[in-house]
Amino acid sequence: STMRQKKTTDSLHSSTVPTEGKEKLRLKQEVGLISGVSLIAGTMIGSGIFMSPEWVLHYMGSPASSLLIWAACGLLAMFGALSYAELGTIIKESGGEYIYILRIFGSFPAFLFAYTSVILVRPAGLAAVCLSFAEYAVAPFYPGCSSPQVVIKCTAAACILLLTIINCLNVRLATSVMNIFTAAKLLALLLIVVGGLVLLAKGETQSFQNAFQNTTAGIGTVGVAFYQGLWSYDGWNNLNYVTEELKKPEVTLPRAVMIAIPLVTCLYLLVNVSYLAAMTPSELLSSGAVAVTWGDKVLGSWAWLISLSVALSTFGSSNGTFFSGGRVCYIAAREGHMPDILSMAHVRCLTPSPALLLTSAISLIMTISGNFTSIVNFFSFMAWFFYGMTISGLLYLKIKKPELPRSYKVPIIIPIIVLMAAVYLVLAPIIDQPQIEILYIVLFVFSGVILYFPLVHFKHHPRFLQRVTLHLQLFLEVAPTARDAN
Repeated sequence: STMRQKKTTDSLHSSTVPTEGKEKLRLKQEVGLISGVSLIAGTMIGSGIFMSPEWVLHYMGSPASSLLIWAACGLLAMFGALSYAELGTIIKESGGEYIYILRIFGSFPAFLFAYTSVILVRPAGLAAVCLSFAEYAVAPFYPGCSSPQVVIKCTAAACILLLTIINCLNVRLATSVMNIFTAAKLLALLLIVVGGLVLLAKGETQSFQNAFQNTTAGIGTVGVAFYQGLWSYDGWNNLNYVTEELKKPEVTLPRAVMIAIPLVTCLYLLVNVSYLAAMTPSELLSSGAVAVTWGDKVLGSWAWLISLSVALSTFGSSNGTFFSGGRVCYIAAREGHMPDILSMAHVRCLTPSPALLLTSAISLIMTISGNFTSIVNFFSFMAWFFYGMTISGLLYLKIKKPELPRSYKVPIIIPIIVLMAAVYLVLAPIIDQPQIEILYIVLFVFSGVILYFPLVHFKHHPRFLQRVTLHLQLFLEVAPTARDAN
């Protein structure tokens, strides 16, 4: 008998049919153009636009140069997404970078990506978003001064635990949370944009006089400013994680990208102009939570509305990050690159609870030990290393395999620009301000070699691992899932 269908916005529509004691998980093509646009825009608009403006301004030194960085980040995200759209029409499988690296470069680099993504990049993204949620959630309780770090970290940890419970219990509940919070974040941004336009009409333009004064132009500082800006655009590649579930992917993927990213870029630029209309650059730099300071200045006694909507927005975004985070884990386990337990789903809730619990545990450690800026810089360094690798795979296919069927082609200059930007973003901070943390990250990535050869290449699975998997299966009430090959 077919069990009840669960719907998700990230659209893992799983209708499960028990066969040979296994649940069969099928992916249905149910994501259309509007869902695609909202999936990209909803993931992109998270904590970044409420947290990063002060850091971009801090590194760039002047209002005009920081606005240029925001525009350039939008353009780079657009170019990256268009390049990914061609990849998505050549390799029509879900899994984003992981599946592209696996199909183009082979098993070893794909394993390194999955290992780094599951253990570092995804949890780091979740930790950074939850820290920014906490910063806004507690800001109203400490008016006129910065909130204590211990309170922020405890609130962020509580947020991660709540998300874990929501996502492990019920897929429908998780997606309802995502839809409600997407509406909240759009309203918050529109409120800030309208407020800014009113201020400009009243002649509040002092921040824009001599707007390029004090601009800094170091290679590394511009790179780090890009990291902070690009953090706000992260999610431009989200549709490539659900390629198998798109209706007509060859049409939907490029179109959704062309609508969503310019829309978000325009919103971000208008929001930054609004911040600068309400505050002088020095006020913006000294603000712990930019949007709250904006609310105090512009809305007066209604300022709490901004804190509330930003907290809702960042909570919704962290829910989206958490929700899609299980996908790489699941697909890597399906390809034999992760422990079997991570590809299993809860027998009643039909949620990938082992993958979610692992992400949650690592995020909690990062939240307690790190701060927002360092986590973002480290997340961006890793992400752009793998984006660069994926784009070089597209260039390889364009030059070496032009005969492959592809319904959408991006001009070759666009992936070349993205690749050059990725190389710059990975190398600039290392050359300009070498930090010991970057060495630790590189060592961590290559520590995957120690695990790859015995466990994946030679398939040597120690007996005790099988026993551990069995006990975890019983404890977590999870079962393996097989999937129809599309």
